This record gives sequence, structure tokens and C-alpha cells, in this order.
Amino acid sequence: MDFSQQLSQYLLSGLATGAIYALIGLGFAIIYNSTGIINFAQGEFVMLGGMFGVYFYTIHQLPLVAALVLAVLCAAASGVMFERLAIRPLRRATPLGLVIITIGGSILVRGIAMLVWGKDTHALPTFSGDEPIALAGATLLPQHLWIFALTVLLIVVNKLFFQYTITGKALRACAVNQRAAGLVGIDVRRMVMFSFLLASGMGALAGIIVAPLTMTSYDVGIMLGLKGFCAAIIGGMSNGIGTVLGGLLLGVLEALGAGLISSGYKDAVTFVILLLILFLRPQGLFSSGESERV
Repeated sequence: MDFSQQLSQYLLSGLATGAIYALIGLGFAIIYNSTGIINFAQGEFVMLGGMFGVYFYTIHQLPLVAALVLAVLCAAASGVMFERLAIRPLRRATPLGLVIITIGGSILVRGIAMLVWGKDTHALPTFSGDEPIALAGATLLPQHLWIFALTVLLIVVNKLFFQYTITGKALRACAVNQRAAGLVGIDVRRMVMFSFLLASGMGALAGIIVAPLTMTSYDVGIMLGLKGFCAAIIGGMSNGIGTVLGGLLLGVLEALGAGLISSGYKDAVTFVILLLILFLRPQGLFSSGESERV
């Protein structure tokens, strides 16, 4: 394989990985825009999506589609419970206090998952076979195409939801000014709960579509959550499309770093990029300093 083919392989693999980071980053952005909270438990909903999928598919032997739908619903319900039990009672806490609460919640969810499912790694079957597909001098698995397709679909649905539905517009109003939203009759508490529902469901879907490739276990949410957070920071927390671009950029740079330098630096690349963004352009590469949070 010559250098151009290697480069194509790195780019395609990086885009597939970046699409996962983009979905996780969108979950961070949705909650931040609606509530002002940075939810560091977001990675655990990614883990729950994969683990619930494995549970329903292998233990209860449900059809794959039914198992995955139930997994998303259960993870989304977990997100609602997290908001009701951990966030809502302490809504008047300081920003630092809320961050600590989400980190503590993340540790609790991870511990419960370890007790329930153990420390073993698990895998879901691929959605449509394992025959490699040749593309632009590189090879992709059909699961990579599922990742691209579902990511694009979810981004489009997310955009349409926030632009054209009453609930989406109410969430946008809460992002601008929660007090004003409450004065015009919007139930702000319900919108906060709904933002956690959306974010956890989106994270669960990310965990499900990546599980056939990387497998899943009780602790996969730590690193995936941090990389999704990096994607949101790179793109700008208040910019949904920027978060998607940030995730794709992060995935490509990570793949290039692992392929051209060393795979041992794969995770280091992510955090070096995060530090550079925070030092040089803390509002994100694709967001203005005073952008509207949508």
C-alpha cells in the first residue's frame, strides 16, 4: 500500500471515528445550550447504549433492531432519571458544583454498570455483514457506512427539530434566556429534562453503532465522553454544526497522528488539540465569541 492509499485509509477511518465524536459532542452541546450545564456523565450514556444493546440481544435474544431500539429507550430513560435525581434538586448550585455532580454521577453509573454486567468486553453484531468495501484506495467495513448514514440522518433530524417544532423552539428560547422563556409560558424544568432525554438518546445511539467495531464494556464511556467534549469545544459549544465539524476534524487528526506517528499517541493528540484550542481560541474554531446558543 503506497502513501496515498495509506492517507486515504487514515482519512476515511478518521471520518468514521469523528462521526461518533460528533454525535457525543452534540449531546454535550444540547444540554449546555438548554441549561448551561456541562454534563460530564454524557459518556456513560454512550456506554449504556452499547451495554443495553448487548443485554437485550444476547441475554433476552431479541431481534437486533428491537434490541437496539430498547437500548436507546432505556439509556434515554436513564438520562431523565439522572436529571430528576441529580440535577433538578440542586439547580441553584454553582457551575463548579454542577460539574462535580455530573462527574460524581458518571462514577456512580459506571460502578453500577460494572456490578451489573461485569468487567468483560462485549460486542454487537455488525448491521449488514463484514465484507470490506474498497473506496478511493482504502477499505471500509459496511458498519462504517452505517455510522456515516446514521450520523447524517441524526444531524438533519436534529436541525429540523430545533428549527421547526414547538418543543425545539422552546429549547432554543431556554438557551437564550430561561427567565424570559418561563415568563411566556414555557415550562423550563420540562425543557431541561427533555434536553437530557435527547442528549442521552443521542449518546446511546453513538454507543450502539460503534460497538460492533470497538466492542463495549462498563468503562468505555470515559474516553469517548472526553473526546466528545473535545469535539464540542473545538466546534464551539453554542454551534451545533461547528460541533459536528469539530468531531470530524478531531477524528481525522487522531487517525493521522496514530498512523503517521504512533498509535501510542492517539489519545494524546486529542488532548493536545484541546489545550491548543482553549489557549488560542476558547470560543471554538467554528463559533464567534458572542454567538447565539442554538
